[in-house]
Amino acid sequence: MDLTVWIVSAALAVLFALSGTAKLTMSRERLIATGQTGIAVYPMPLVRFAAACEILGAVGIVGPWALGIAPGLTPAAAVGLALVMVGAAAAHTRLREPWPVAANAVILTACLFVAVTRIGMLGS
Repeated sequence: MDLTVWIVSAALAVLFALSGTAKLTMSRERLIATGQTGIAVYPMPLVRFAAACEILGAVGIVGPWALGIAPGLTPAAAVGLALVMVGAAAAHTRLREPWPVAANAVILTACLFVAVTRIGMLGS
């Protein structure tokens, strides 16, 4: 199970690091053109804040557990990233985009898998 959690955690870290970096560096128009349509319903300062949270979450979902320093931050980061996905799903629902909502649900489920599994491993 530990290997599975590491693989999912690493995939989430890469996904959120790339997404967060794009949202921090690209214009609204460029983001929408590259498929990040969910940002259309939010003001750019909130998009940039979410981007920073995504990058911090990407570090938090692997770093503390890998280093053995404050490993409780790993499930907390996973829950935080799940909350980002709730906001993304809300935006795509509002835009009537069912496929991105489904993708957000899969990512949210992966985040919760990491959170619940790592919480269970904290006592071990």
